[in-house]
Amino acid sequence: MPLTPEQQAEIDSQRATPRQTLRAVSEGMENHLYVAHQVLDHGLVRVIDYMGDDAAICQAARVSYGKGTKSVQNDEGLIRYLMRHWHSTPFEMCEVKFHVKLPVFVARQWIRHRTANVNEYSGRYSILDREFYIPAPEHLAAQSSQNHQGRGEVLQGAEAQRVLDLLREDAMRSYDSYEAMLSQEGQQGLARELARMNLPANIYTQWYWKVDLHNLLHFLRLRADSHAQYEIRAYADIMCDITRDWVPAAFGAFQDYRMNAVNLSAQAADALRRRLAGEVVTQENAGMGAREWREFQAVWG
Repeated sequence: MPLTPEQQAEIDSQRATPRQTLRAVSEGMENHLYVAHQVLDHGLVRVIDYMGDDAAICQAARVSYGKGTKSVQNDEGLIRYLMRHWHSTPFEMCEVKFHVKLPVFVARQWIRHRTANVNEYSGRYSILDREFYIPAPEHLAAQSSQNHQGRGEVLQGAEAQRVLDLLREDAMRSYDSYEAMLSQEGQQGLARELARMNLPANIYTQWYWKVDLHNLLHFLRLRADSHAQYEIRAYADIMCDITRDWVPAAFGAFQDYRMNAVNLSAQAADALRRRLAGEVVTQENAGMGAREWREFQAVWG
């Protein structure tokens, strides 16, 4: 369970006491406020606060006040223009604060996105919970033979069971040692900041993560991609759904011009033009490396 009954009661209380505001609100995002979306086996994502909506992006771009005579259609067109031409500042005017509970090894990937404000649960001040990420059998895979940082075929039978047993047993054993080192029964007990070093990377941590929309979309473009590690992608997929409800016009433009778009190098664009003109193009005469050529063929055949 990602939430205790006490935590769920607090969320229910927060959602049961709405407050009036004069600021712009997104009805789609209001439905997500405080709601805990479960991720993996013990993880969660929930929105704590946000600022701005699609109209705020347009207002920032126009440097004006209010909606004026601009129509929704014009707003959507402006947002698509801004996304298509890689403007960033108007999207930075929207911000969101997430509460995320995630395994430490996922957090170490996540924190590489250095354009957010983060406040993490302190293992120096508090005792970490006995909660570990154990992959579902369908996500327990061998190393890819083609990708040094990817997965291959799913493990089967006795090997899969042995790996799952090792993950569970090692996690529990390390936590037993953690508790034993902390204990003050008949001993002084090791400091929390030192005892935590024995814990495995699949233990869960929590943080508040505040980010503007521009940098959130960059995060989602990388981490919701099919090549991203499954565990972080599971969080990114839920955050995509939340962002779509928050700023539907901006997210639609993001899908069209980032997530589902294709970027071409000068060599790839030239190769495509030559193909359209009827020329036979190969990797050798296209001037592309082997990997870029494979990617080019995967899209264009």
